[in-house]
Amino acid sequence: MSDASDLDRLINERLDALLPKKLAELRAKQTPSMTIIATKGTLDWAYPPFILASTAAALGWNVSMFFTFYGLGLLRKDISDLKVSPLGNPGMPMKMPFGPEWFKAINWNIPNAVQAIVPGFETLATTLMKQTIHNKGVAGVEELRTACIEGGVNLIGCQMTVDLFGFTPADFIPEVKEYCGAATFLPMARDADVSLFI
Repeated sequence: MSDASDLDRLINERLDALLPKKLAELRAKQTPSMTIIATKGTLDWAYPPFILASTAAALGWNVSMFFTFYGLGLLRKDISDLKVSPLGNPGMPMKMPFGPEWFKAINWNIPNAVQAIVPGFETLATTLMKQTIHNKGVAGVEELRTACIEGGVNLIGCQMTVDLFGFTPADFIPEVKEYCGAATFLPMARDADVSLFI
């Protein structure tokens, strides 16, 4: 009986000594993974998921992006008409992309009531945002999406949203290889090192 107890004790001691090192080696060899759920389809909300995904892919991570509801629009063939909606977005000060530096430095906090009643305000905000993006040399959404594709990011369309809005796979870029539901995507998110909802 004591021989079995001694053997168990020795095995446990040896495992305690070796297991942390072995697990660390396995973790070091593992390719990090990330899943992103993209739910919004405006110009300003298109940037975070594509920037994070393209950066992670450039670092060698395995990345899957799940596009659902309005985020599904980011997989359409033509996304050049994306707009910014400043209405109800108090964190979005308007800065002018032109004029002298003192003028460009002003945060134009336009009240929601004004934004709502001024015709064409969304178009103006979109034009100003696109000009600011251009002036700062920031990549466009199309460029970021291309970087994701070239980096091997797995672009997944939400099948329920496709059905809900009456789309077909022909409406989207051919790089979308998979359309699935939440039940298929959730295990991917569970197993990922990083999961983000945007």
